[in-house]
Amino acid sequence: MTPIVQVKPSTFEQTLLSARRTMLLSEILKLAIDSFRASKMRFALTALGMVIGTASVILVVTIGMTGKQYVQELIQKIGTNSVELEYAGGGTTAAERVRYNDYLTREDEKAVNAQLPGVMYSSPVLEMHDRISFGGGVVKDTLVLGVSPQYLGIRNLIVTVGRFLDDTDDSAHLKCAVVTEMFAKERYGSTDAAAGQTFEITGIPFTIIGVFKESVDDFGQSEIADQTILIPYSVARYFTGTERVNQIYFSMRSMDMVPDAAKDIVRIVQSRHRPNSVYKAQTLKELLTMAAQIANALTAVLVLVAAVTLAVGGVGIMNIMLANVRARIREIGIRKALGATYREIRLQFLAEAIIISLTGGVVGTIVGMAVPLSIRFFTDYNLPISAWSVVIALTAATLVGVIFGTVPATRAAQLDPVEALKYE
Repeated sequence: MTPIVQVKPSTFEQTLLSARRTMLLSEILKLAIDSFRASKMRFALTALGMVIGTASVILVVTIGMTGKQYVQELIQKIGTNSVELEYAGGGTTAAERVRYNDYLTREDEKAVNAQLPGVMYSSPVLEMHDRISFGGGVVKDTLVLGVSPQYLGIRNLIVTVGRFLDDTDDSAHLKCAVVTEMFAKERYGSTDAAAGQTFEITGIPFTIIGVFKESVDDFGQSEIADQTILIPYSVARYFTGTERVNQIYFSMRSMDMVPDAAKDIVRIVQSRHRPNSVYKAQTLKELLTMAAQIANALTAVLVLVAAVTLAVGGVGIMNIMLANVRARIREIGIRKALGATYREIRLQFLAEAIIISLTGGVVGTIVGMAVPLSIRFFTDYNLPISAWSVVIALTAATLVGVIFGTVPATRAAQLDPVEALKYE
């Protein structure tokens, strides 16, 4: 068998092959930087569009996250940590559902508190209605709720005048009440004037010990109306003549505990009653989740609007690079005559576009981050800052450089060296 003889390339071929491989990436970047040094003002003005676009993306994300945080805090004040338990009926037939009433009791509340360690507050709610005189012959149907002192923490109520119900009021069955600001103003003229006043509920006198308001507009999600009176549960149950409870509210330590707690509460209470009795637990977590989804959607829309600024900056980069190619046609011809390949010419101009875009992106990121950081440092507002907004902004800036730099780089690489050397 004849051995295969490897033919050694000639010296000329080795030199030509070496010349084609001498343009390393570092050298290409060095040429690009030298080009920027020769025209600093053009480089700065071209990068300015990317600075504005990148800073806009970061600021828009920050604004969107701030709005989302604000909305969530408002909704949380309604009671997103709370679980509302109510009796939904019992029995398999209509006759049984009418005959058997397996309502909730205070013992159910105590059982849940004993078996569920995550409960912070709990309160029964006994709902009644009475026609209260407002003077001048005006009588209004008014909501009266029998609650425990812990109801204050469950609904995040704010007592503006006087005090809220306490354990002494509940245990001593005192005829006292806490009313809404609307009730106090309409009946007594002002909230301050209402404190200490006496009015009647079904003929029994009650003394107003405090005036309250909700910490935030609840969008109709709570049981509290404009005209609402809160009295001790121990007193309210005497009006109904029964131990039954309409609802029991539980407030958990954190919102994350609410879904599992709702299931556990139903399980605990169900085990204490008839098998056919139905109890339902309702939460506001769905409302909070929906608000978060809306805020995220609005943020995404705003980011897309800010991305238009990046696109405009990219068009500016492309126009400048096209002008740059026309101004350097002889340079391109000389480099091609000396052995520069299509790939090397293309990479050089593409690198210049990417460097312009990325430099503007870095400066824009610094500017965009400086605003929320300054607000956090010099004020009490703790604006949320997302690291993802920085990643998105820098990635977008790089992509803009690649996309809008491809056309000028390709045009430069396609120039005929003979025609380029003859160009004046």
